[in-house]
Amino acid sequence: MFSHIFVGANDLNASKRFYDAVLGALGAKPGFTDEKGRTFWSHGGSSLGITSPIDGQPATHANGGTIGFACSSPEQVEAWHAAGVANGGKSCESPPGARAGTNMYLAYLRDPAGNKLCAMHRPA
Repeated sequence: MFSHIFVGANDLNASKRFYDAVLGALGAKPGFTDEKGRTFWSHGGSSLGITSPIDGQPATHANGGTIGFACSSPEQVEAWHAAGVANGGKSCESPPGARAGTNMYLAYLRDPAGNKLCAMHRPA
């Protein structure tokens, strides 16, 4: 359904370092930064980009919004979370783990700009 997701960032270097780490934990290569300062990652048929807002205003996170990343195992969820915390992300919601009443294994982070992210493993 989605071709790509873009999020705003105020500190592009901090955000690139964070996304290189969390997306690298999922198997993605480091992001490519274009001549306009936007950085892009592609992996598994999906693309993510970061940019300074075009209107010149500060980037803000979506209140109520979450961007989810598919993981192949609970261990990959844990690696994603650890990479994010080690690279400027902040853990949020419950600690990484299985969610009661579901078969999902989840971890949540806020990126350096405050965007809420989730890594999820859903067994087949």
